[in-house]
Formats: sequence, structure tokens, C-alpha cells
Amino acid sequence: MKRTRLDADEAPLWKRLGWMALIWAGSVTGLGLVSLAIRFWLK
Repeated sequence: MKRTRLDADEAPLWKRLGWMALIWAGSVTGLGLVSLAIRFWLK
């Protein structure tokens, strides 16, 4: 049977940490944009 994706345990540590950092950066950016929109809306 051919496997097409890696299990979480088989993915290299740098790749798992990279995804975590990317998700974190995206969430921080998203929250920043929401806070800016609220600031402009309240002014």
C-alpha cells in the first residue's frame, strides 16, 4: 500500500516547527488587522 502523506511523527522537527510558526504569525497578523479596523471604526 502506497502512502501519500507523512504522519505527524514522521515529519521532521523543523517542518513541524515551521508550520507552527507560520500559523502563529498568521494569527498575530489577523488579530492586528482586526484591532486596527476596530480602532479606525471607533474614531
